[in-house]
Amino acid sequence: MLEKDYNDCVKLYADNVYRFIVKNLGHSEDSKDIVQTAFEKLWINKEKVEVTSSKSYLFTIAYNLMIDHIRKNKRVVLKEEMPEGINFTKSNSGRILNEALSTLSETQRSLVMLKDYEGYSYQEIGEITGLNESQVKVYLHRARLQLREYIVSPENVI
Repeated sequence: MLEKDYNDCVKLYADNVYRFIVKNLGHSEDSKDIVQTAFEKLWINKEKVEVTSSKSYLFTIAYNLMIDHIRKNKRVVLKEEMPEGINFTKSNSGRILNEALSTLSETQRSLVMLKDYEGYSYQEIGEITGLNESQVKVYLHRARLQLREYIVSPENVI
């Protein structure tokens, strides 16, 4: 990876990585630190990283940093209020979705974010999280069932 490729990677993926991390952590400043550290590690290893796999490499690094951060600080609960700069509506459905996501385990929430928000394949998610493809499918299925149960419960129906 050349310097130009690295700069392109920053332009293309910085917002996506930040959105993924902040949605899981719910803390803007910690998320910015994790994203910065992930890009720093990409920079240090730029000679070893292929341009075609830079996005996957970046998300893998950011995911692992986020898990380390969660374990270190015991911050698993999402905040109800999203930081500035993220375009989520404050509607009732957005609130219910955020509440539903907060009921998931950190692994399930990460899988939902990687698949449904970032569009990764099961194989790519497995590479990022260290799970095999079957585990990703099972965990994601269970997470979606849990989300559906929460969202369609009588007290949350709009």
